[in-house]
Amino acid sequence: MADNQLQVLNALDVAKTQWYHFTAIVIAGMGFFTDAYDLFCISLVTKLLGRIYYHEEGSHKPGSLPPNVAAATNGVAFCGTLAGQLFFGWLGDKLGRKKVYGMTLMIMVVCSVASGLSFGDKPKSVMATLCFFRFWLGFGIGGDYPLSATIMSEYANKKTRGAFISAVFAMQGFGIMAGGIFAIIVSSVFEAKFPAPSYADDALGSTVPQADFVWRIILMFGAIPASMTYYSRSKMPETARYTALVAKDATKAASDMSRVLQVEIEPEQILEEISTDKSKSFSLFSKEFMKCHGLHLLGTTSTWFLLDIAFYSQNLFQKDIFSAIGWIPPAQTMNAVQEVFKIARAQTLIALCSTVPGYWFTVVFIDVIGRFAIQLMGFFFMTVFMFALAIPYNHWTHKDNRIGFVIMYSLTFFFANFGPNATTFVVPAEIFPARFRSTCHGISAASGKLGAMVGAFGFLYLAQSPDKNKTDAGYPPGIGVRNSLLVLGVINFLGILFTFLVPESKGKSLEEMSGENESNEQNNNDSRTVEMV
Repeated sequence: MADNQLQVLNALDVAKTQWYHFTAIVIAGMGFFTDAYDLFCISLVTKLLGRIYYHEEGSHKPGSLPPNVAAATNGVAFCGTLAGQLFFGWLGDKLGRKKVYGMTLMIMVVCSVASGLSFGDKPKSVMATLCFFRFWLGFGIGGDYPLSATIMSEYANKKTRGAFISAVFAMQGFGIMAGGIFAIIVSSVFEAKFPAPSYADDALGSTVPQADFVWRIILMFGAIPASMTYYSRSKMPETARYTALVAKDATKAASDMSRVLQVEIEPEQILEEISTDKSKSFSLFSKEFMKCHGLHLLGTTSTWFLLDIAFYSQNLFQKDIFSAIGWIPPAQTMNAVQEVFKIARAQTLIALCSTVPGYWFTVVFIDVIGRFAIQLMGFFFMTVFMFALAIPYNHWTHKDNRIGFVIMYSLTFFFANFGPNATTFVVPAEIFPARFRSTCHGISAASGKLGAMVGAFGFLYLAQSPDKNKTDAGYPPGIGVRNSLLVLGVINFLGILFTFLVPESKGKSLEEMSGENESNEQNNNDSRTVEMV
């Protein structure tokens, strides 16, 4: 294998795990910590926003965001993320991974702070400001997906590459959990300092004026972890695979690899190999690309799309599911700040008990049992548990069975994260050629975010009660939570089928997976033939 690829890349593949690998995991992982915090913290405060800005005098239920506003608030960041994944994925292949990496972080810092600001104090102006900046926040977050995955895959050795990439992604779990913990702290402080009666006792007084600071503080806090890693990102060297295979700069590749591997590499050695490397020069989406990688791209895009429909609809709207089964008390029995506390506590428990462990199970086992097996197993158990929740749904709504519902619901999250939520991130960074790697990962991730939007927007309407008298204000009747869970079960089953389009990359070099070895081998054979003649 080493004969058919650049020696410097082979050195990367067989390199021992070094301190720099762990540094790269932390630097890239803190971006994902921030990504998850910023994306999911909005679900902690949407009920509060409804109480503050959409209170209706005389209503027996607290104010809630109108359907169009709720959909925009929950989904606008996903629109930005989708755009960012496509744009920065493409830019990462054009300009290099390093040049673009710090850019995404600065966008996230600025827009996290701006999300908590408002132009005016009217509902329309506050929501418009929030949605505007959350779109651009999502744009920055989107860039982190292809760049972090590609950088980590190109730094790693082939023996532990899956664990390194999934460890970066696993920081999402800590980000989700940190959002819940921080919301618990903020709401507890405000509840102690500014106590208020429940909505049933005093509708207007249940939302104290200071509650308007709660959601702003929670959203703006996301700027802190992002800003802490900016300097470290700016000092990361370009990946040697990009420099050698795409930029074809022998001197810089040798310098960068010397820093990463802590060994001396001669530029002349790489220059000779690069000059004889006449890799396939087909373009993205060309006939030859589709022949070599078309099914692979269909596999990565379809599985990520299906996974995110289920994953994000569950994660963003678990507060509604917990309310439906009675795990969170009725809104009218709490004041505004107490409701934030209860929602945050529920989401933190789910993250602590199932989301975080699921991610790290993947880190431990991905290079042992492989990507394909983990993804197939994850989709299978997500399907099983979703149907187990949906079919006897009335059983789970009884008070004595509510804890069982939460356990089953947690298991679906566990197998999402010890399953396709991690593997759909890892595999696109491994199976495409270096010159398309960031772009193809961005396309796959954007497909996932399209699924997230379907989940985020669709579930708002689907989960409404079929009885129009029991729907939330402004919503038409839906199919109910039970039928929505059945739909998600079917979507998870489709994920099982499309997983068979995704190749196994465990233990293989990036060049072997992308077919770049084959081109080099063909070139070597051609050279030998010419010499013999």
